[in-house]
Amino acid sequence: MSTHNPADPHKKDQRLIILDTETTGINPREGHRIVEIGCVEMINRQLTGRSYHVYIKPLDQRGQVFEMEQEVINVHGLTNEFLNDKPIFSQVVHEFIDFIRGAELVIHNAKFDVGFMDHEFALFNAMSNGNNQVPMTQDICTITDTLKVSKDEFGSPKTLDYLARFYKVDKLIDRTYHGALIDAQLLAFVYIEMTRKQSTLNLSAGDTESSDDNVIRRLPEQRNKLKIVLASADELIAHSDRLAVIESKGGEPVWK
Repeated sequence: MSTHNPADPHKKDQRLIILDTETTGINPREGHRIVEIGCVEMINRQLTGRSYHVYIKPLDQRGQVFEMEQEVINVHGLTNEFLNDKPIFSQVVHEFIDFIRGAELVIHNAKFDVGFMDHEFALFNAMSNGNNQVPMTQDICTITDTLKVSKDEFGSPKTLDYLARFYKVDKLIDRTYHGALIDAQLLAFVYIEMTRKQSTLNLSAGDTESSDDNVIRRLPEQRNKLKIVLASADELIAHSDRLAVIESKGGEPVWK
């Protein structure tokens, strides 16, 4: 999986998908599955109101419903009974891919979520026997990992809770449970604050239409030369007298 720093905030019509998942455990190699996907869309750093949210019934390697442990249920609040009548991943895979395709995915700890997504994609491909195959995540999206960004910014990786408190957006979302859509919404607010400096710093030369005080403006080469005002004879004498006073008191003038 390839990740990189936040994409150029000046790029016109940039489409970001802020994404989070909830799972039955921490390791897909042990048979754990995704039980919730939450995504919110941003264009030009603005939430559009579009989102993708789905609960998924997890199946184990035998095709039976995966029974989650209470410790996991306590984290996201999704019970086995609640998920029992929800669609399985193969029923939502295409609509999910259609929503994220071509976007920049913004994920906190992308290695975890993308690992699960690719595991689900691989299972779907294995069951489809070569028909209607789906690509892996990095083949349809680019990825920004805000966990890595937080390490670059703070010197060590920070949790989403820490970043939400640091950027003072923790009160914007009720996070009694760590639901995927709830965490995606919170991460969207964190991302906006995390990249705010980048959005205000515009190094474009010759941008005379912008009224932003932070814009660096280049002066034209053919501009009028600055007028040079020379000191008068009396001013030069006064300056020398002042330096002599400084030297007499043990100072060492630097304005020779």
